[in-house]
Amino acid sequence: MKTLFQAVTILALSTGAALAQAPHGMDHANMPMSDQQMEGAVHATATINEIGDGTANVSHGPIPEIGWPAMTMDLPLLENAEMMGEVSPGDEVTLMLLKGDDGMYAIGAIMPN
Repeated sequence: MKTLFQAVTILALSTGAALAQAPHGMDHANMPMSDQQMEGAVHATATINEIGDGTANVSHGPIPEIGWPAMTMDLPLLENAEMMGEVSPGDEVTLMLLKGDDGMYAIGAIMPN
């Protein structure tokens, strides 16, 4: 019989993977990312405050899959980040966040909602 800790851990891991693969409107077929990155992708709704050189300042609600509370923050844009349409400050978007080898998350794609 599994312990409660094992059951919760399995549920948390399977929920994160399921949410990463849940319908969210992004077509990942042509993205130059590894299968491991795609499996670990986290999608979040955010408001774009500013997009600069290599970073985006966003405000997002809680992202329970990675334990983040609601906040406003700068996130790095991956060099090959996909912009799936025009995005301007104030726009609500869906972000695809990818965890790097360093354990930090970066934006792999932005899609206007």
